[in-house]
Amino acid sequence: MHLRTHTEEWPFKCDICKKSFKQSRNLKYHLRTHTGEQPFTCDICNRSFSRSDSLKLHVRTHTGERPFKCDVCKKSFKQSRNLKYHLRTHTGEQPFTCDICNKSFIRSDNLKLHVRTHTGERPFTRDVCEKHFSRSCTLKLHVRTHTEERRFTCDVCKKSFELSSTLKSHLRTHTGERLFTCDVCKMSFQWLCYLKLHLRTHTGERPFKCNICKKFFTQSGHLKEHLRTHTGERPFKCDVCKKFFSQSGTLKEHLRTHTGERPFTCDVCKKSFKQLRSFKLHLCSHTGERPFTSDV
Repeated sequence: MHLRTHTEEWPFKCDICKKSFKQSRNLKYHLRTHTGEQPFTCDICNRSFSRSDSLKLHVRTHTGERPFKCDVCKKSFKQSRNLKYHLRTHTGEQPFTCDICNKSFIRSDNLKLHVRTHTGERPFTRDVCEKHFSRSCTLKLHVRTHTEERRFTCDVCKKSFELSSTLKSHLRTHTGERLFTCDVCKMSFQWLCYLKLHLRTHTGERPFKCNICKKFFTQSGHLKEHLRTHTGERPFKCDVCKKFFSQSGTLKEHLRTHTGERPFTCDVCKKSFKQLRSFKLHLCSHTGERPFTSDV
């Protein structure tokens, strides 16, 4: 059996989909994806699984057991492979490299997903609307937009969510909890993605490059907005006057010319403003600050 790791021999083939396997037991597990057989059942919640090791991992969601611990930061994991991936965040090892742009990744599945940004491959399709997705999890979320399945509800504001993780993140808007702290300036954030963006203000990293003018950006969204200065695209339309805008934020500001809304109010003189930048300039009239100073 071990020799097959060198010879790349795959002698066990599925008669249904023709997929091949190195070991007979892996073929056995695979066949259950066709038959639907799930012989291993959780005694706590009665959920069933096709493999005993999948059941074992699932039981840890009930017991909270995390037997695999990182010796560096003491973080614990339910699976040994997740510890293996995590250790690479300490060592900096990124063994999987994209042949197209040379970007490296900690995990092979992350590389596989990344390559689809180059190839445009979207292998997961919804039968109802024939929409295509590059990730199975994105398809799963999209399916819920058809079924309107939102199983997780916030006890504070009653807003519902498709994922428990999204509800967990949402609750921080009520509690004000900020779990993610910058090691450089100690500023804290409610979400990890915000911390990652913030760190670029310290490192100067600008990973998103415009292929037209070679300008770099810290966020993919900023690059997307910038590209419209080249293409002239204005996808955001005012329903009142039919005017088009290149950014959603600019449309939002424009709508206030129709509604009369002035959301920014000065605490000193109670004057209100439609735009944040006008409000900030006004505050300088009270503080004496001169933000635009001539060198002449």
